[in-house]
Parts: sequence; C-alpha cells; structure tokens
Amino acid sequence: MEKVTAGRDELGEFAPKFAQLNDDVLFGEVWSRQAELSPRDRSMVTVTALMASGILDSSLSFHIQNAKNHGVTAQEMAEILTHAAFYAGWPKAWAALRMAKEVYSEGDSHNAR
Repeated sequence: MEKVTAGRDELGEFAPKFAQLNDDVLFGEVWSRQAELSPRDRSMVTVTALMASGILDSSLSFHIQNAKNHGVTAQEMAEILTHAAFYAGWPKAWAALRMAKEVYSEGDSHNAR
C-alpha cells in the first residue's frame, strides 16, 4: 500500500500529532489490515460513513477516487450510495452521487461502466 503523507503535507506544521495519527495510524496501520478487511471493502465503508455523516467535501471525493482505485465500479458506487440514501438522507446521497459521477467520468472510460 502506498504511504500516505496528506496529514503531514496539509497540517504537519499546524497540528503535527494529528498529522502523524492520520498518516501513520489511520492510513498506515488501520488501512493496512487487509486480512481483516480488504482495501476495497474499507473504501466502500468509508464512502458510506462520510456520506452518512454529511462530509460532502474533498474528503469524500478522495475516498470515492480511492474506492475506484480499489476496484469499486461506477455501478457498484451508484448502488452503494442509492442504498445508503434511505438510511442517511436523500440530499446527502444526491450530493455524493454527483461527486461520484465526476470521479468516475474522469480518466479512461472503461472505469465508468
């Protein structure tokens, strides 16, 4: 798995402990526990949790892209967010689906199937 440095890059000087926990614990230790849950499954859970929490910013976009990178298809993403809409809220799902549409329309077209 690729080493994440976003915490240190964005917040390292301002909040060094937070940055370290983000990069080393969350994206290091937790995401690397592939025997317990695959990165693909973690991506689906993370996207759903962010959408349900109303985190409809670049964090969600990053994790939708991460899910795409881990093999979640556009059809699966649409189904995940549609299903979650009934539990988390229609407006949140609407926003997340628009974001997912953007992410899946970027790059090569075979990923948008």
